[in-house]
Amino acid sequence: MFYCIVNPSARSGHGKNIYNMFEEKCRLSGIPYKVVFTKGPGHAMSVVKRLTQKSASEGDKPSEPVSLVVMGGDGTLNEVVSGIQDFDNVRLGVVPLGSGNDFVRDLGFPRKTEELIDQILKGEIVRKLDIGNVHYDHMTKTLSRLHDERIESDRRFDVSAGIGFDAAVCEEALSSKTKNTLNKIGLGKATYGIVAVRQILHADQPACDIETDDGQKHHFDHLIFAAAMIHHYEGGGFNFAPDADLQDGYFDLIAGGDMSTGQIFKALPMAYFGKHYGQPGIYHIRAKEIKITTSLPLWVHTDGEVLLKSDSITLSCYKQKLNLLS
Repeated sequence: MFYCIVNPSARSGHGKNIYNMFEEKCRLSGIPYKVVFTKGPGHAMSVVKRLTQKSASEGDKPSEPVSLVVMGGDGTLNEVVSGIQDFDNVRLGVVPLGSGNDFVRDLGFPRKTEELIDQILKGEIVRKLDIGNVHYDHMTKTLSRLHDERIESDRRFDVSAGIGFDAAVCEEALSSKTKNTLNKIGLGKATYGIVAVRQILHADQPACDIETDDGQKHHFDHLIFAAAMIHHYEGGGFNFAPDADLQDGYFDLIAGGDMSTGQIFKALPMAYFGKHYGQPGIYHIRAKEIKITTSLPLWVHTDGEVLLKSDSITLSCYKQKLNLLS
């Protein structure tokens, strides 16, 4: 049985055609399936929680693994990963339908969607990937973008989590009326560029301390951003972590701070091509667990999803927890 989680809004609604292809292949092959079309933020997570919940009897697991197929962007995938209750008993296939698709950029997926679906329907685990968890040591709930008192103190991520500049860009872009206008003419990504320039010029840059599980300590008088990377890319193609290993149980933390405006504008385009290491104010830190404390609350993102501000977060990397069918 394959449970297919589809974001019907992906690719401006054209993702439905991809689902139709999946459905037809299942029917022709006699493969059982069920589909859920997401209805809004949080829906995919709640569905996956229900599907992957362990049996009420302690230690008793379902007799067969749960096979999930996600059709959507990085945000839908983040909800699915955050909802999984028993990673050992879940197998996941991903059909990317978003605009950024940072999760799949370094995975070498088949170029043709039909070939990717065929691979997923074989039901064979082809790789195991790391996932991350961010624990909000302190949450500024009054500043939550969703104003939702039910926001939990932990959130998983499969691509990256960041605090500061990159999260602030995501939050402002997600709330921007300009993005909706530009999306209608196929220029939605331009919103992020406009917002990024504004954030560089005007965003808060508080003091920050970073401490890792192996004793590394770093201090910034003026933090710009810190991003814990599992994959190479975030932000729709910025190669922030060109040396990242998706299966080694370590984050590649990229942090920037104590930089002039000119240095920031120089380093940012270099990051798109993975050439920013060694630039003044840019640091590369490898660790399994990272604690970040700032003197002011900053926006935090998980795979580009922004829920709240925090001045203290702890990031933990879990080695090869995600069983991938694709």
